[in-house]
Amino acid sequence: MMMKQKLFLLAILCWGTLSTVSANEGDKKKKSSTSKASVSKKAVTATRTPVKSVSKTTPPVKRLSLRDTIQSPGKIDTSVSTEGFEDLFEQDTRAGILLNARAVEFVEDYMDKNSDDLLSMKSSCTPYFKTIENILSQYGLPAELKYLAFIESQMKIRAKSWAGAVGPWQLMPVTARELGLTVTKTRDDRYDYKKSTHAAAKYLIDLYKEFGDWLLVIAAYNGGPGNVYKAIGKSGGSRNFWKLQNFLPAESRTHVKKFIGTHYIFEGSGGVTTLTNAEVKKQLGVTATYLLNRKISSKENANAKTIIVSGKYRSEMISKNIMMSHADFLRYNPDFDKKMSSSDNVYELKLPADKMELFNANKYNILNDSVQSALNANTAMSVRNEAGQ
Repeated sequence: MMMKQKLFLLAILCWGTLSTVSANEGDKKKKSSTSKASVSKKAVTATRTPVKSVSKTTPPVKRLSLRDTIQSPGKIDTSVSTEGFEDLFEQDTRAGILLNARAVEFVEDYMDKNSDDLLSMKSSCTPYFKTIENILSQYGLPAELKYLAFIESQMKIRAKSWAGAVGPWQLMPVTARELGLTVTKTRDDRYDYKKSTHAAAKYLIDLYKEFGDWLLVIAAYNGGPGNVYKAIGKSGGSRNFWKLQNFLPAESRTHVKKFIGTHYIFEGSGGVTTLTNAEVKKQLGVTATYLLNRKISSKENANAKTIIVSGKYRSEMISKNIMMSHADFLRYNPDFDKKMSSSDNVYELKLPADKMELFNANKYNILNDSVQSALNANTAMSVRNEAGQ
């Protein structure tokens, strides 16, 4: 009996132990399962959270194409560089001169490469520029043609080309003699600044009367009139430099563009000598021929002011209101009434500085007097016509 009781108690103890172990193992498994689930959940959360964050707070990165970096045509910034050059189109619109689109790239590049060097030479060239300006004004030529001498020789008196052209204006021997210069073994007037400039001025006038276009004049000065005529013929008769330029020798074509670029560097804008004749008419409303007919001295020219005028102005009324003789007014402004009565009706008025002040102060009264004078003249003509019938 005692043996049976002992075995029964031992069985109960073993069962309790096994239950405890089983329970502990179950708890461990449950905890392990819970832990794994927790880790798994955290892992999923960790991998998903950045995706949700990107979609909600960080927009997708936009890949820029070339198309995205180009502004509309009306807003394109075409500044020459960061060195301070302004956009040529904008600049010249303010100055009244618009550079031909076909010249922009060359001129911008020329300015970018040469401005510093050329401007550094400006002070040393100033005395020569003044000498040339004074002589050009005696012939009624634009003072800006002095830049032709600059690109020909950089103002060097002893400059000499491989072809035999010498002096500041690089005149050939035959041309120089035809213009009245002495060219011998012992004397060569081409090296004389004043004499050679007088000769160059005469030549420029002859070329302008022949071609009526400053860009063609510059091309002819460099390559000869014959090459310009050949280019005109090959282009179908065009006298527009930009249309015939590819038929000119490369040197002459580049020479014209260098002149324009040099003009822009020294003047800060274009002028009548940087335009074709058609562009002059379109932008200034004049043919510029009258500029050659101004009979004023270099001193008078230096003291003069200019302004572009339009309207029904009459020379008699202007000269009366600014207290200037009519003859003197026409000396400064030849063909004024002819130009103002034409369809262009625009003129580059030039007056002594003090007279220009009077004109600006009274221009509206002068215009009113001019209109009234024209009406009176028309009325008088009508009366005469009726009386004659």
